[in-house]
Amino acid sequence: MNDSDPFNMAAYCLAAPAAATPAKPALLVFDDPAREPAETWSFAALEDSVSRVAAALGERGLGRSDRVMIRLENTSAYALLFFGAIAGGYVPIPVSSQLTGEEAAFLATDSGARLLLIDERLPMGQLPAGIDVMTADAAVAMLSHPRRAGYARTRAGEPAFLIYTSGTTARPKGVLHAHRSAWGRRPMYQGWYGIGAADRVLHAGAFNWTFTLGTGLTDPWANGATAIVYTGPRAPDVWPRLIGAAEATIFAAVPGLVRQIVKYGEAARLAALPSLRHALIAGETPPEGLFEGWRGASGTELYEALGMSEISTYVSSSPTVPRRPGTVGRVQAGRRVVILAEAGGTEPLPPGEAGLLAVHRSDPGLMLGYWQRPVEEAEVMRGDWFAGGDLASMDDDGYVTHFGRANDLMNAMGYRVSPLEVEAVLAGHPAVAEAACAEIAAGPGIRIVAAFVVPRDGARCEPDDVGAHAAAHLAAYKRPRAVRIVPELPRTSNGKVQRSRLQALWDGDGGGPDV
Repeated sequence: MNDSDPFNMAAYCLAAPAAATPAKPALLVFDDPAREPAETWSFAALEDSVSRVAAALGERGLGRSDRVMIRLENTSAYALLFFGAIAGGYVPIPVSSQLTGEEAAFLATDSGARLLLIDERLPMGQLPAGIDVMTADAAVAMLSHPRRAGYARTRAGEPAFLIYTSGTTARPKGVLHAHRSAWGRRPMYQGWYGIGAADRVLHAGAFNWTFTLGTGLTDPWANGATAIVYTGPRAPDVWPRLIGAAEATIFAAVPGLVRQIVKYGEAARLAALPSLRHALIAGETPPEGLFEGWRGASGTELYEALGMSEISTYVSSSPTVPRRPGTVGRVQAGRRVVILAEAGGTEPLPPGEAGLLAVHRSDPGLMLGYWQRPVEEAEVMRGDWFAGGDLASMDDDGYVTHFGRANDLMNAMGYRVSPLEVEAVLAGHPAVAEAACAEIAAGPGIRIVAAFVVPRDGARCEPDDVGAHAAAHLAAYKRPRAVRIVPELPRTSNGKVQRSRLQALWDGDGGGPDV
C-alpha cells in the first residue's frame, strides 16, 4: 500500500461486514454480566451511526484533518464518535476520563483541537481560545443526526487519529497515526489473535488506549467479528461471568488483571465455559508463573505480545506461533524487525546480541510521527529504522527476549508513564526539594510506580501529603503507589539521578506497601 492510495480506516473496518452481514452483532455492550446486553449494535446500525456522526461533524464547520478531542466515560458512544470522526476525515484524540482538568487542558492546547466532546462531570482546566465545546448529551445526539455522510476520500498516509503517550520529557507527546495503520495491523490477525469472523472479542481496557481501540474494536470489526464492551463496576470475578454471558471466544487484558483473576481463583470458572478459546496479554511484563497459572486454572492458553503506541504490537505468540519461555514471542510475519546497537548505527546486530529493538520505517502500522515534537521524533529514527527504546535480543528463529526500556519509561497499570512528568508534579509541592520516580518490584510479580522524595530544609514532608498533591494533578494511573522520604537521591558523579539504584534504595527500606 502506498501513502497516496485511497483508504479510509473506518471504511476498512465497517464497510465490508455491513454489506455482507448487516444484521450480525458488531458490538455488544454489557453493564451487568448477570443481565442481557444493555446495547446490541448490528454492523448495519453501527455503520449508519458512524456516517451520521461524520455528517454532524462536517456541519459543525470542521475541515479535513481538524482535531476532535474526546473526553467521555468508557461507553459505546465513545467508540462510535471515534470512528465517526475518522469516517469524516477528521482526527479524533481519545483522552482518558481519569486525567485531571490540568492534564486534559494541556492536551487540548498542545493538539490544537478544534472541537472538544466532553462529559461535563469531568474536570477541565483552562481551554485554549477558539475551541468549540460540545457536551456529552450533544455528542451522543450526533449518533442519530438526521443526515448521513459517505466515507471521506482520504489517502492511506493522511492522519487518522492522534493519541497521547508519555515521553522522554515532562509532558506527554502526541503520536499521530495514518489511516493505513489499520491495514498495518494485519500481521496481528494470525500472528497473535488467530481471529476469524465467528469470534467474539472482549477487551478489558478503556478506549483512550491503542491496545483497546485496536484489539477491542478495529481488528474484530475488520475481520467481521463481534466486539464486546463492559461499562459496569470492575472486579476480578466480573470477567469470567462476562465471558460466559457474552460467549466471548477471545479475552484481552493487561497481565496485572489476568494475575488478579488467577490469584483470586476466578480463572477456574473459565474451565467450565466452552466459548473461550484463549486470552491475550500486552502492555506490561507478565509476572512469573502467570502462563502456567492461567493454563492450569482455565484450561486455555495465554498469548503475549510486545508493542507500543507508535506501532501497536509486532512481536507475539499465537495459536500458530508456539510460545517459547523467556521470550515475548516471534516477530510477526511480514514485519521487518532488527536489533540495533544501543550506542548508534543502522547495521543490524547478529542473533543473540542485545541492543535496541527496531522496526523498519516502511511498516504501514508505524506512526506518521510525534505531533510537533521534531526533537523527540529524531531521537527514535535511525536511517530506515524506528527504535523506540526497548532493549532486546533476537534468536535465529525471530523470537525476541525483552530486557526492558532504555529510556526509563515506567509501566503503570499497562500505561507508559514518564518519570519526568510525575517528578515535575511532585516538585511543585512546597515541602519537596527533589523527587525521583521509578517502576519498582514491590513483591513477587508485583511492580508499582514509587516516588522517592527529599524534603526541603526545615520543612515537614509527609508521604500522605505528597500523595494528595499528586492526586490533585495527575491521573490515577500516573500517581505513585508509594512515597518514600529519603535524605538524598542516588546520583552519578555529574549529578544525574540514577534511577537504576532506586530499587536498591527501596529494598533497603524494608519492603513496600501491601498492594
